[in-house]
Parts: sequence; structure tokens; C-alpha cells
Amino acid sequence: MGWSNPFKEVASSKPLFLTIYAAVIIGILVSSFYVFSAVFSSSGSFSSVTFSMSASPDAGPTPLDRPSNFSHIKEAGAVPEPTSRPQSKLLKPIWEVPPPGSKMPPLKSFQLTKELVQQRVKDNVVVVTFGNFAFMDFILTWVKHLTDMGVDNLLVGAMDTKLLEALYWKGIPVFDMGSHMSTIDVGWGSPTFHKMGREKVILIDSILPYGFELLMCDTDMVWLKDPLPYLARFPEADVLTSTDQVTPTVVDDRLDVWQQTGAAYNIGIFHWRPTESSKKLAREWKELLLADDKIWDQNGFNEIVRRQLGPSVDEDSGLVYAYDGNLKLGLLPASIFCSGHTYFVQAIYQQLRLEPYAVHTTFQYAGTEGKRHRLREAKVFYDPPEYYDSPGGFLTFKPSIPKSLLLDGEHNIESHFTLINYQMKQIRTALAIASLLNRTLVIPPLWCRLDRLWFGHPGVLVGTLTRQPFICPLDHVFEVNVMLKEFPEEELGPKINFREYSFLENPLLPQQVKESWLDVHLCQEGSQGCQVSNSTSRAGVLKFPKRSTEETFKTIFSSFKDVKVIQFSSMQDAFLGFADKKREEKFRNRMKRYVGIWCCVEDHTPGHIYYDMYWDEKPGWKPIPPQTPDEDHPPFS
Repeated sequence: MGWSNPFKEVASSKPLFLTIYAAVIIGILVSSFYVFSAVFSSSGSFSSVTFSMSASPDAGPTPLDRPSNFSHIKEAGAVPEPTSRPQSKLLKPIWEVPPPGSKMPPLKSFQLTKELVQQRVKDNVVVVTFGNFAFMDFILTWVKHLTDMGVDNLLVGAMDTKLLEALYWKGIPVFDMGSHMSTIDVGWGSPTFHKMGREKVILIDSILPYGFELLMCDTDMVWLKDPLPYLARFPEADVLTSTDQVTPTVVDDRLDVWQQTGAAYNIGIFHWRPTESSKKLAREWKELLLADDKIWDQNGFNEIVRRQLGPSVDEDSGLVYAYDGNLKLGLLPASIFCSGHTYFVQAIYQQLRLEPYAVHTTFQYAGTEGKRHRLREAKVFYDPPEYYDSPGGFLTFKPSIPKSLLLDGEHNIESHFTLINYQMKQIRTALAIASLLNRTLVIPPLWCRLDRLWFGHPGVLVGTLTRQPFICPLDHVFEVNVMLKEFPEEELGPKINFREYSFLENPLLPQQVKESWLDVHLCQEGSQGCQVSNSTSRAGVLKFPKRSTEETFKTIFSSFKDVKVIQFSSMQDAFLGFADKKREEKFRNRMKRYVGIWCCVEDHTPGHIYYDMYWDEKPGWKPIPPQTPDEDHPPFS
């Protein structure tokens, strides 16, 4: 069948047909001319051509009878108001890698310009983070969470060319920040850390004049739910910022009550609208930091914004006049725009039955490694496939904690350390067996009775929703960064790999790991069925004697070297220790470095108490702070 003429039915009326046909052709040509002109004038080339869709105006406050993430859809037939803002458009897909054989574009093509940003803008909003190559895996995790929820109006600022090139080849929108900083991790509070803070302020001050809304994020946070509908509920806000508030001021998804929020405003997550007040704030903030390199960027922000605080903008929105009396500020609720405390320690969102939008890895210890481990514990960090199928397989165990250690008596320093020490001793044994069998240890959940902070407190902070006991992050007790560090093997023996407690429940765990499993039940040698044997029961359980030697472990478990996961019923008295005294000594030296401090006792200086991996070998050991300067050192020094 040939092509069907869409104008066939009017062909009998030739003059009318020709008139309509000519009008349609002219209309198409005129429309094409204007689309081409607009695109070419803004991009300067054909390569940036995009198909535009009709823009919608700012979404107003969400009606009470609609959910908070209701999509504001323009009514059919409504006439759009005149606007000079860029139209929403189909953005170039993220993760779409450059074609094979293509070359890296010149560095100048990645310079931050309005045209570059506009290519990633949707509904006049762009979501931005930045970092150096050391945070590559954090950035990939940040991008994947957003794209998985359909948010693709994002950009990443690269502080070094190594990151810029790596992101480009992965199909992630990136721009050059021109800072040429080191590709290695920088410590909190270091001069380079402060330099990164200044780059953030300069970036905000650069983007706001383009006329786009900016959701600015640190790379050590993760989006768990699309935040843009929530932010759109407060169209009058000039700035919406997260905070370090740990006591809830609301029990739903309203903004935190500004009069009750005494904690610092945290600049790891904040949303800026391109108003005159916000641009003025960004400019003054930048000038303050550039004039004094000793000022921390967050302190500078708080100092300026709190210069004037109050009154409320109105009775309902939760916004407050701040800064110069004209800036309208909103405080994102800490229960759902979570800090490291409200998410990992209190889990406020769970207790209040709310859906969290974000988690920022603040209130944590052990540096960047501690941040990464916390996100892994929460199963929100994306690792490469090899992370989930380690050579040699995995080892884990059930901690079998007595109920009395968890729940009986008061929650105080003594009961907290008794609970931790019980678990620590089993973890110590498990690390030895993992090292012996060349397996990666999956450390079980760690239970705490007391919170850890960096100042004196009564155990948990008054007014918080911290439950006692609670599953605490591993970095509350263990020095995660030290456990991952490369040490000379001749001094501390071989490195022992480990995984987070939620590892075996992670959806990314491959099926071949889940299906290759051996349960080991520790038994008293001489009791029925308890003998040195590699024979398992019909249920696939291996009975294995307590207090076994290195040789026994090697002999029996060599038969199960292809099994992916071996789980012990307990680690209590499982292993007598290494036969080689030198290896035992190296292992002990390694273990002593693995634990940190609890902090802190009130009304005592210093107030911290050192954990000791070998507390059980020191008669009369008690959890007390150092009494003299000579005592103030970790157990290994």
C-alpha cells in the first residue's frame, strides 16, 4: 500500500485544499525558523539542539488534601503567563557514555557558563555537587540515587581534571571548577578542606546570577527521595537550609520551628532561589571568607544569616525573616533531611513514621572511611560488583548477646562498656579466624547503651529520641579508617578485610553468594555429635568444637574453601590463637589499633575513655577517663 494523503478528503475542493496546504507549510517553516533561531542563538552550534516543552510556573503551596509529593500539573487549556525563564526540556540522558572512538573535548568546553548550566536545568532548577577524585565513589552514588528517582537536572563540579575526565567518560554532566586541587582525600579542618568550602561559596555566587534555582549539596550526602516537590511547597523562600538540630521541633514534614532550632545551620544541603536577597547574601558570604582564610565557611554563613532572625514571615509557612531583614529563610526538618545523628543514631524518621528525603554523614567519626561505612550500613552506597563477591568468601557470626547485657540495670558507663566489651571480644576472635581462613569478616550489628559525642553528656542527649540500647554505627567504637589502612605486614601481619553488618541483606549481593552458605554450630568437644569432622548434618550444619587450634581450623575448613559464606553460631571461645608466636604478636598489635574512645564524661577533663581490645587480660580493668596526662594515650602506645 502506498503513502496515504492526509488531505485526501478535501482534495475534491481544489482551491480550499491548496489554501489549507499552503497555510500548513508556511506555518511549519515559520515555526522551524523560530525554534532554530532560538536554539542557535543560545548555544552557538547545532550540537546543543534540544526539543523544548511548555514551562510551568512556580508551584504554589500544596493543598492539604494532597500528598506532599503531589505533582503540580498545569490545567489543560490554561493560558501560560509570560515568562522569561528557560523552558523545561528533555535533558540529555545521564549515564549515556560518549561514542566509541571519540576524543576528550578541550578543557575550556567544561568551563562554568550560563549556557552550560542551562543544558541541565529543568523547571528552572539545577541540583549541584562538587568534589575531587578522592570522592569519585561518593559522587557516583549521589548521581545514581537522583537518576533512579527520575531527577536528571544535575551537574557535578570537578575540582581536578582526573575527576572531570572520569565523569565525562561515564556520561555524567560535569564542569571544571578550575581549582586544580589534589586528587587525594583531604582531612576535615585542613587548609585544603577550608579551600573546598570557599569554592562552594564562589560557586553559589556564580550560579545565582544566571537566574536558576540552585539545590547545593555536599558529596557526602545521599538523596533517598526526590526533594524538588518538597522544596516547591515553599515558593516564597529565598533560602532553605538543613541544620544540625538533634531534638525534633515538629513531628510531621513541616519546616522546623525556627524559634526552637538552636543548632547550627548546616550548609551541606541548602536550596537557593535567585532573588535579590539571596544573591546579596551569597556575595557578602563570599567576601567574608575571602577576606579571612581562618573562617570556616559554615560558621561564616551562620554568622551572617543570624545577624537578624525574626519575625516569622507569616503564621503558616514556617519561614522567618533573616540576614538583612528581607531574606526569607526556611529550616528543613532534621527528621527527614537527616544528619548523621538523626538518621543513624536516633532514626527519627522511623519513630515518627516519616519518609526521609536525605541523609548527610555528619556527627560521625573515622573520617571519610567512616562516612562510607555508615552509608554502606544503611545500604545506600553503591559499590562495584567485586565488593559483593570477595575472593576467599565471607565469614560472619551470631553475637548471641545475653538479654541482661542489653536491657538489665541502668544505662550508664559501666553497663555500656560491659556490653561493648562482650561484643568486642567476639569480634576480636572473628577477625583472627577471618585472617586465618583468608576470608572477609561481615561484622554483626554493634549494640550500644550510650551515645558518642565530642563533649560531655549524660549518656544520651536530653530531648532526643535516642533509644537505649540502640544499634550504633561501627565508628562509635572501632576506628574504621585504621582498619582499612595499609600497614607493613612485617609489623602488624596481613590486612583483614571486613564488611558492614547489613552486607548479607544488601539487594546488590549476587545470587551465587546468597546460595552458597554453611552454618557452623560451636559445641563442647566430647558432647554428642561434637567431634573434629568436615561432615555436615542433613540440614547442612557443621558441628565444630570450641577452643580449636589453628591446625584444626585449617584442616576442617579447607574442605569448604568454595563456600561463599560461613556463619558461626557464636565466637565465644571459638579459637585458641595462632600457633606462630610472631604472627600472634603481629595480630595483637593490629587489634590494639582497631578501637577508639567513648566520649565523654561530664565535669571531667579529659572526659574520654579508651576502649581496649584486650580488656579481659587486665585484672581490675575499669572504664574510667585518664587520671593523669601520662595515662592519656591509647592502649598500644
